[in-house]
Amino acid sequence: MRKIETVKLNNGVEMPLEGFGVFQVPDPAQCEQAVLDAIACGYRLIDTAAAYMNEEAVGKAIAKSGVPREELFITTKLWVQDASYAAAKSAIQTSMAKLGVDYIDLYLVHQPMGDYIGAWRAMEEAYKAGKLRAIGVCNCYPHVLADICETVEILPAVNQVELHPFFQQENALALMREYGVVPEAWGPFAEGKHGIFAHPVLTAIGQKYGKSAAQVALRWNVQRGVVVIPKSVHKERMEQNLDIWDFQLSPEDMAEIAKLDLGHSEIVDHSDPKFVQMLHQLKVHD
Repeated sequence: MRKIETVKLNNGVEMPLEGFGVFQVPDPAQCEQAVLDAIACGYRLIDTAAAYMNEEAVGKAIAKSGVPREELFITTKLWVQDASYAAAKSAIQTSMAKLGVDYIDLYLVHQPMGDYIGAWRAMEEAYKAGKLRAIGVCNCYPHVLADICETVEILPAVNQVELHPFFQQENALALMREYGVVPEAWGPFAEGKHGIFAHPVLTAIGQKYGKSAAQVALRWNVQRGVVVIPKSVHKERMEQNLDIWDFQLSPEDMAEIAKLDLGHSEIVDHSDPKFVQMLHQLKVHD
């Protein structure tokens, strides 16, 4: 298996183009084992969040892995509940304690809701203090990202958004390039929708390279400069997801996949008031 390629963030930090996500793995023992397996497979980027309620399990796996801390790239995220200057300062310390680390490689605003600009000021301070190697955002549609970038002192290094063959967000990627923000895909498999793992277009392309539809979907994103963080609790699937660095999709392949874009999400609508209310009501601590 070839070495995972990296992308250079706008502050010079190198970030792996593929990592391991732990969304929806709340069981501590299962999460810890999954992260240990992922690190053993070769993953070095681990993506968690305060709202996933598994930072401590990730921290235990990091400690047990035997891999030097500086070889790992640990991402976590600030929850809506802590979107203010004072609360974010405390939340950063809490995440570091739960993860058992003295710095976080990438710290993201999980949702641009509440006083996220106030929170960003606290993140800028922690970045300057060396507690955070890079800071960024999640779920920022182009108009929100533009507003943030025109407001803050330190530009976001990363914007983690929904990106997969059925929601390609080319306009969002163009704006990220304009500001030097690296795109990162959550849900790179569209959460299994549209029969992605057996999709005829992806399957036919994969057959040319001896790869699966899932591997084609991941490869397509990384060739667009998008960081991917597929999740699995099965080691065999983890290894398959990592096996995307020994082939290259042709321009014709990329054009075929471009035709799959629906132009909208079928997973979440961030503009739905009820969804916004639900996120504000979701508490990660007392």
